[in-house]
Amino acid sequence: MIDFFFSQYKTYSGLDIALELIAVFFGLISVLYSKKNNILVFPTGIISTGIFIYLLWKWELLGDMTINFYYTIMSVYGWYHWTRKKDGQSELPISWMNSQEKKWAIILFVLTIVFIVIIYNFFDKFTSWTAYVDTFTTGLFFVGMWLMAKRKIENWIFWIMGDIISIPLYFFKGYTFTGIQYFVFTIIAFFGYLEWKKILNNSHQAS
Repeated sequence: MIDFFFSQYKTYSGLDIALELIAVFFGLISVLYSKKNNILVFPTGIISTGIFIYLLWKWELLGDMTINFYYTIMSVYGWYHWTRKKDGQSELPISWMNSQEKKWAIILFVLTIVFIVIIYNFFDKFTSWTAYVDTFTTGLFFVGMWLMAKRKIENWIFWIMGDIISIPLYFFKGYTFTGIQYFVFTIIAFFGYLEWKKILNNSHQAS
């Protein structure tokens, strides 16, 4: 069992293993901060995604690398908007999606899949069934990150769906530490949804 999950690391450099562990650590810390609605979700997330961009480029996982590049950009966007206040109150409080945002979420999901398909075709990466699953999870994660930056509760639903699919996917690809990370992500995302919903309900009662 141990050999199945960790044998691939025999060919990895010590630096790459250390970088993956650091990226996983900061990724988990970032999701915990997100669960608590804490702005530190963004700087810790940027450290994690920055490292993963490098590793995934080395591993030639273009879809996953694109996700992390997008995460980095959206983290900067979210960091900026979460800091904005008006009369001492956040201009971007936790809320549910409106009908317009639901339409944009669908558009973003479709455009993301189309973009990833073009990239994979260009680099001839549709050589395994995992590539097709990657296009779907990339769409989920793109929408999830966009919604998180806008402080929409539904972001957790997209994270949970993408995380559940990613757990066996990363184990199959041979990136065990990252697979374990997504397993923990799923648990945190579930409680994150409950936490944000509680915060929103309390704010409604207070108002």
